[in-house]
Amino acid sequence: MKKFVEYILVFTLILFLQSCESNLKDVQRIYKTSFVPTGEADSINLKYTDSGRVKSIVQSLKMVDYSTAKNPFVEFPKAVLVTLIDDNGNRTTVVADKAISYKKTEVIDLIGNVKIATYDGKVLETNQLYFDQKNEWFFTEEFFKFKDADGSFLQGVGIDFSKDFKIFNMQNNNGEVNNMK
Repeated sequence: MKKFVEYILVFTLILFLQSCESNLKDVQRIYKTSFVPTGEADSINLKYTDSGRVKSIVQSLKMVDYSTAKNPFVEFPKAVLVTLIDDNGNRTTVVADKAISYKKTEVIDLIGNVKIATYDGKVLETNQLYFDQKNEWFFTEEFFKFKDADGSFLQGVGIDFSKDFKIFNMQNNNGEVNNMK
């Protein structure tokens, strides 16, 4: 009789554990957060205006919006071209293989073959570049090359600079300056 009771207890325990596992999987499935985009768009051409003037144009083959994520962001996974237009109508272009715009921090992460070309012949190239939209400030810890229209160049690791290329802070660089004004 004692053996019979032990078998019943073991059998009941096994059934209990199996039912708990099944319920546990259901509970995990219910609370599992799904990471799905809020929206997607192909071949976009967005124009940002201020006081009736176009300030920038964003073009990309694809845009994926994750605005309902805990830290919302918009991703441009298939290249991006941004044209910045100043008050005088001068255009600066920014291209990258990929870009992610984080809404809370207002920082844009430009990734892969990043190139900025200004209207006056300045060109900056790097593999990754961040843009702080609030402060209108670019920065990277990656290797960069900067060329000016007069043939001057700088290169090195780590740089931050103003949107208008008037203020530069470099960490480790070398180069050649041809025209001191």
